[in-house]
Amino acid sequence: VQLQASGGGLVQTGGSLRLSCAASGSMFSFNLMGWYRQTPGKQRELVAYITSRGSIGYADPVKGRFTISRDGARNTVYLQMNSLKPEDTAVYYCNAQSASGVTSWGQGTQVTVSS
Repeated sequence: VQLQASGGGLVQTGGSLRLSCAASGSMFSFNLMGWYRQTPGKQRELVAYITSRGSIGYADPVKGRFTISRDGARNTVYLQMNSLKPEDTAVYYCNAQSASGVTSWGQGTQVTVSS
């Protein structure tokens, strides 16, 4: 399985970005897909996830600002990020977990929020 992430960039505080993660196979073959982020010297942290049944979860720092969604026809998961803050600056990674327990990662996409 290959995951292709895109959509990062530079934005001012309060701005918006939409990240995309395109899977090479059917996204419904995964139990869960999600987005993580990582800053230098820190562990990668979960930002948001969506399960194959459509359950959704968010990390507390992004609740109310970020929205995860999916397009089954395009095998793509999106992360709409609004009201961005400088502390959202990180490399964002797409993640998928299969029913057999295999975890796949996409390449990171840099998000930089200027103050």
